[in-house]
Amino acid sequence: MTTGQELPHRAPQDEDTVEPSEWERYGVDTSTPHSARVYDHWLGGKTNFPPDRAMAEAIEEAVPSVREMAKANRAFQGRAVRHLAREHGIRQFLDLGTGIPTSPNTHEIAESVSPGTRVVYVDNDPIVLAHARALMVSTPGSRTTYIHADLREPEKLFADPALTSTLDLTRPVGLLMIAVLMLIADEDDPWGRVAALRDALPAGSCLALTTPTQDFDPEAVGRVAAAARAGGMTLVPRGHDEVLRFFDGWELVEPGLTPVLAWRPDGEPPADPRAAYYWGGVAIKR
Repeated sequence: MTTGQELPHRAPQDEDTVEPSEWERYGVDTSTPHSARVYDHWLGGKTNFPPDRAMAEAIEEAVPSVREMAKANRAFQGRAVRHLAREHGIRQFLDLGTGIPTSPNTHEIAESVSPGTRVVYVDNDPIVLAHARALMVSTPGSRTTYIHADLREPEKLFADPALTSTLDLTRPVGLLMIAVLMLIADEDDPWGRVAALRDALPAGSCLALTTPTQDFDPEAVGRVAAAARAGGMTLVPRGHDEVLRFFDGWELVEPGLTPVLAWRPDGEPPADPRAAYYWGGVAIKR
């Protein structure tokens, strides 16, 4: 694992009893909201602090159903990973912007389909690393690694020994970018960053991606973006064509780029597929 700093061997067991200052000495900024901890709050986790909860609640005021949307986004991830493992034979995954571990994690989902899977998790919040060390434990024959890094530096990421010793980059990789590209502003060229990541992967690799959109309710999502900016957090919703550009040159698998609720749902199709304000899709490199 690469960290760049000394972090706790494992996360405290009950964050409700842990003072923010105990995390701050490990480089965790508890004074401003972080997307991973806001998401953790929506999913019912305990690894979040007052600024994270304040941001989560401000967004909930704009979109009261945001917790259900977060769960729908998470469910898409599970369906996508199972699809990649079953239908495309993917046995190694690169999970960018993994967030605070929430079972089932990528390696747990993949291993339930095909034991022996290898997974590299990447995030840039030190608190995620502390949890990853404790909770992301693979089964015999499998392997998981966590890298403390930034997806905006793809060349550095792919040169990391923790990645190259875990993944065989001559064989197909499942690249997961679940609700993370919203954190990169347009001026930082998220499309170029994703293209660099895609270009580093061999034929047969797949990309599973979700990102929030203003297409389904522009007014409500506009309030969410404004609340994020007011709290010092970047959150960029994107329209259908902008999201489609992230897959440029790769072949979208059926049903294409859809609302996350409509992408290969388990059971009956949703009554309102646009009830969760995320686009989602999976594509393969031919």
